[in-house]
Amino acid sequence: MNQSEIELERSLANRLSGLGYEPVLIHDSVELLVNLRRQLFKHNEKALSGEPFSGTEFERVLNHLDKGNVFERARTLRDRFALARDDGSTAYIRFINMEEWCQNEYQVTSQIAQDGIYKNRYDVTLLINGLPLVQIELKRRGIEMKEAFNQINRYQRHSFWSERGLFNYVQLFVISNGVNTKYYANQRKQHFKQTFFWAKPDNTLIAHLDEFADVFLEKCHVSKMICRYIVLQDTDRVLLVLRPYQYYAVERIIEQVKTSHKNGYVWHTTGSGKTLTSFKAAQILTGLPKVAKVVFVVDRADLDYQTTKEFNHFSKGSVDGTNNTLELVKQFGDSNTTLIVTTIQKLNNAVTADRHDKTMQTVKDARIVFIFDECHRSQFGETHRRITEYFTKAQMFGFTGTPIFAENAAKNDLGKRTTKDLFGEQLHQYVITDAIRDQNVLRFSVEYWGKLRRKDGSLIDEKVAGIDTKEFFENPDRTEGIVDWIVANHGRKTHSKDFTAMMAVGSVDMLIQYYEQFKTKRAAGLHDLRIATIFTFGANEDDKDADGLIGDPDFNIANDAPQFRHAREKLDAFIAEYNALYGTNFSTKSNDGFYGYYKDIAKRIKERDKEGFQDKDRVDILLVVNMYLTGFDAKKVNTLYVDKNLRYHGLIQAYSRTNRILNDMKSQGNIVCFRNLKAKTDEAISLFSDKNASEEILIEPYESYVDEFNDWVKELLQITPAPKAVDHLRDESEQLAFIKAFRKLIRILNVLTSFSQFSWNQLFLDQQTFEDFKSKYLDLYDATRNQVSEGEKASILNEVDFELELIRRDEINVTYILALLAKLAEAEASQDADERASADQKRQGIIDLLGSEPELRSKRQLIEKFIDSYLPKVRSGAEVEPRFEEFWNQQREQSVKMLCESEGLDHDAIAEVISEYHFTQRAPLRDRIVAALKEKPKILQRKLVIERVTTKLMELIRTFDDR
Repeated sequence: MNQSEIELERSLANRLSGLGYEPVLIHDSVELLVNLRRQLFKHNEKALSGEPFSGTEFERVLNHLDKGNVFERARTLRDRFALARDDGSTAYIRFINMEEWCQNEYQVTSQIAQDGIYKNRYDVTLLINGLPLVQIELKRRGIEMKEAFNQINRYQRHSFWSERGLFNYVQLFVISNGVNTKYYANQRKQHFKQTFFWAKPDNTLIAHLDEFADVFLEKCHVSKMICRYIVLQDTDRVLLVLRPYQYYAVERIIEQVKTSHKNGYVWHTTGSGKTLTSFKAAQILTGLPKVAKVVFVVDRADLDYQTTKEFNHFSKGSVDGTNNTLELVKQFGDSNTTLIVTTIQKLNNAVTADRHDKTMQTVKDARIVFIFDECHRSQFGETHRRITEYFTKAQMFGFTGTPIFAENAAKNDLGKRTTKDLFGEQLHQYVITDAIRDQNVLRFSVEYWGKLRRKDGSLIDEKVAGIDTKEFFENPDRTEGIVDWIVANHGRKTHSKDFTAMMAVGSVDMLIQYYEQFKTKRAAGLHDLRIATIFTFGANEDDKDADGLIGDPDFNIANDAPQFRHAREKLDAFIAEYNALYGTNFSTKSNDGFYGYYKDIAKRIKERDKEGFQDKDRVDILLVVNMYLTGFDAKKVNTLYVDKNLRYHGLIQAYSRTNRILNDMKSQGNIVCFRNLKAKTDEAISLFSDKNASEEILIEPYESYVDEFNDWVKELLQITPAPKAVDHLRDESEQLAFIKAFRKLIRILNVLTSFSQFSWNQLFLDQQTFEDFKSKYLDLYDATRNQVSEGEKASILNEVDFELELIRRDEINVTYILALLAKLAEAEASQDADERASADQKRQGIIDLLGSEPELRSKRQLIEKFIDSYLPKVRSGAEVEPRFEEFWNQQREQSVKMLCESEGLDHDAIAEVISEYHFTQRAPLRDRIVAALKEKPKILQRKLVIERVTTKLMELIRTFDDR
């Protein structure tokens, strides 16, 4: 028999009590405040001279605490508060001891009830100094953890902010069903995929709740995670928490610096968050008294920009990015600058140029810690030797996703050198198979197209076959065929252009050829893809040796050699087209202008996952030779087209541009190879994981997903033999079985449809029946969407994640429906009897479509009203759009008036709020809602009213304006 949720809760509370947490009974927010007053006094007794808070003093504390959002409260938690005491003195109290994190007060309680929009009860709460800093939500065994995640999201919407908002001080959430347990930072707008398992140093997962409690929730450890390993990311104003492998890497580096002068390196696979790890290591190291400076070293100008930007994401202004060597030397000479981000090239200039020697001599013998990012690249030459010899007390640490071993080491003046040769001991390892198992990066789907085969079906090796590879690969007929393939399949690969693809080609000449073919076909109306490109003119941009290793492009474009003139003129033309498309003004007239162009492309692609990103700013395909194939992280890149030789770390780095975790729709990184790279892919996977890892790193072949889909169709039909049968399911448990079975189908279909050979003909469910089932699935979603619990939740379906993003189709929008309505109008007015007879079928098809598209269901009632009341008066298809627009605006205005009347809102102010939303794509600020209210609510009622009005307003916008 499964352990019930209440038994799981009781067992956890008892275990935590055994770990030293004081059990305390707290039923509601009143008792929570009483306890907070007592615990804060206990924690600050010395600062308060033994005098407890008076009523007015504690009210001042509460007023200080009850300000700001989650991010701002996280800052408040970490700062001291100057409390004005009744006797005129000032006491500096703290809410948590950040330096000696074990020296805090620990309690555990359960079932605290809070009234917000609805009344909620929270499972298990860990109080530190009386503040709820860790919230644990439990589900009984067999229930998906995602349901606990969704429940916390609901609490964030409905009640955490209420009654002094103390639950907005939660730093960490823990979700568990007993068997599996995960944790994550308090960040409202994140996906379930941004939740993590804890693990041992060897990456063995600690999933069971009891073991997780013993290790992670142990008082000192959980305090250490809160005080040291949560990062307040300034730019996005969110909390981030380190994953276990990041934690262990930082701990090892700190230990190495504290106890020795030895170097070391960290092997964490590409995409696992090395920038966050290195930032946290650097931040902690700057606080060690023996360390004079921490220097974060990258090896390319683009990474200098990117890393500086990302470091400043974590702590605004923490890094003064260096634009030239003189500025770098000044930073070395400034004792107040403890953290420096620079490039290896500028660092080399600083230690070799005589004019900098006077300043540099002042730090030559200082204890400086160097952290090398992506140390698999150019640290392997003479430059690295100069730096290590110059700084006599330097300590070197390297981070890499793809280390250099003897097998993939390139020969230079110093011979073949490996990562171990340069950095010594490996401090921590987290390889791609670990990351895939932990769901921290995605697997790859690799397809090979355009392969040459003999008559017997075996593959031809182009070199062995004696083919002139340049002539063969750059043949315009071949490249045009590839362009046609991409045009035909790009929507499938990128979920109707919801994601961006990159295309890597073997040379600048090939890139120019591809770009112009895409351009010609766009001009002919054969596609509407937005192609961006960038390249330099140096020889390192071409893959002349065909060794597959990615070179480091030079941003110095002042090369006017005759052989590069054609490429430069082409790039100028391509940048002009980019400027025309996006309203920018870049050029190659200076290195800064060219670098600005590079950064704009990077920003445009990286920020596509940000709230408020405009579709008009998207890039569909980024066409490159070498640029962006290493060190460039963009969650909205999901596809790489490859017409280029790749191998070893170059191959893994390039493939890894596609496998960043984002959401359910991004189920794998798509790699489409137009060269036979299978042997090189297997070789690289073997080198950077193990020889048997291909099955873990690559997704299954197409046929296996067809079989899995068909097996689940059988399962579905056992529950509901036909779509209409869903209406007759007897109870919620049967409805839940249907939801889970159909959800499994849409998950598999999401992967299936990314294959270019996908066809409904191979599935046991035809597309129309699938759409009918989808409508029933969405009916159940609509029925549960507005259900919320009061006390214990009323429905077992309440927390189920319907994963609607997997069944959204961008091409099905109101514009599409209007086109169908025009055809319906033409049919109804037709003189042809057969055409008139088809009108009923067309009408029903539109109604069915409205029911099967999640984003249109909110509009279904209105569109049906238009069809029934207005469409019969339309005399031709051309009249449909203007009549519909008139109808839509009337209905919208009427709904706005009703909202204003029901909530006492100023009409003009609300119209302005809606207009602002259209521009920013962000939910309205609380102050804007308050300003729109004709009568301002009392302070205690304000949050409740704001939440209610905002919910109604966003529903109105979803209905009338979205899509």
